[in-house]
Amino acid sequence: MAKRIVTIALVLTVVTVLYGKSIKLITSWKNPDYSGPKFQKILVIGMSPNPGRRSDFEDALSAQLNKPGQEVIAGNQLLLRPDSNVNLEYIRQQIRENKIDAVIVSRLVGVKETYTYIPGQVYPTPYYRSFYGYYGAVWPAVYTPGRTIEDKTVRVETNVYAATATDGVLVWTATSDNFNPKSASKVIKDLTKLLVAELKKVGVVS
Repeated sequence: MAKRIVTIALVLTVVTVLYGKSIKLITSWKNPDYSGPKFQKILVIGMSPNPGRRSDFEDALSAQLNKPGQEVIAGNQLLLRPDSNVNLEYIRQQIRENKIDAVIVSRLVGVKETYTYIPGQVYPTPYYRSFYGYYGAVWPAVYTPGRTIEDKTVRVETNVYAATATDGVLVWTATSDNFNPKSASKVIKDLTKLLVAELKKVGVVS
C-alpha cells in the first residue's frame, strides 16, 4: 500500500508540473546603446490575422500602460485593418502626425503541441525471487492504464522601437511562452500582465 501511495504521488507530481505552468519570459534584451528620453506617447500594435484578438490585445496593453505623462494608444484607434498589402508610408504618416515616440509590437511566433505518456502502474511491485512471493504479490495487484497528456505552448515575440529615428530603433525585445492557456483571452491577460511588469522592470516605460 505504501508503494502504491508513493507511485500515485509521483504521477500527481508529474501532472502538477505539466499543468501548473502559466506564462514565463524566455528571453529579454534591452539595447545598451539606446539612451533616449522617456517615452511620452506610445503606440501598441498586435500582429494577428484575427482582428478581434488584435484589438483585444492592443486595448488591454494600452489600458494597463496608460498613465499621466505616458499616453498609450491602441493600434486599432489609428491604423487601418491590415490587408494583403502593407502600406508602410501610411503607418509612418500616422506615427509622425500623432507625435508618437515609441511603438510596442507583439506577434504570435508559433503554437507548439507536445505529448507526454505516463505509463500504467502495477500495485504492489511483484516479488520475483520466489514463486509464492511472486504469486502472492501479483494476485491482488491493481493495474492502472497509461495515459497521454497533451501540452500546448503559445510563443509570442514583443519588440519596442523608438520612433524618433527614420526607421525606428530597437530598444527592447523579448519572447514569452504561455503554457496550456484555456483561451485566447487568457493568453492576452497573462501576456499583458507579464509585459507591463517586465517593461517597467527594465525601465522602458514608467
